[in-house]
Amino acid sequence: MYLCTLQKKKTIMEEKRIDKATSDKISFMTYIVPEFAAAYKMKAQDAFFYLKKYGAWDFLNEHWWALHTDNVLYTLDDLYEICRQNGGLR
Repeated sequence: MYLCTLQKKKTIMEEKRIDKATSDKISFMTYIVPEFAAAYKMKAQDAFFYLKKYGAWDFLNEHWWALHTDNVLYTLDDLYEICRQNGGLR
């Protein structure tokens, strides 16, 4: 009985694993939002909502692979420009 329960838990844990690309994407996106916040003197939560409101979050989500290989300053500038073009004021 115990062995069966242990095997069932192991199977559930194996199903919850994410692939490396998804893990890398999550890591980059959770890194870049606080960096954006610090660069533009705002709280991380406010930065997230700002990026989302002005379209940069969608851009980040779609193009993270290219952005994560670039210098962080260029990435932050790209995000700022996207927000500005979509009505952002900062």
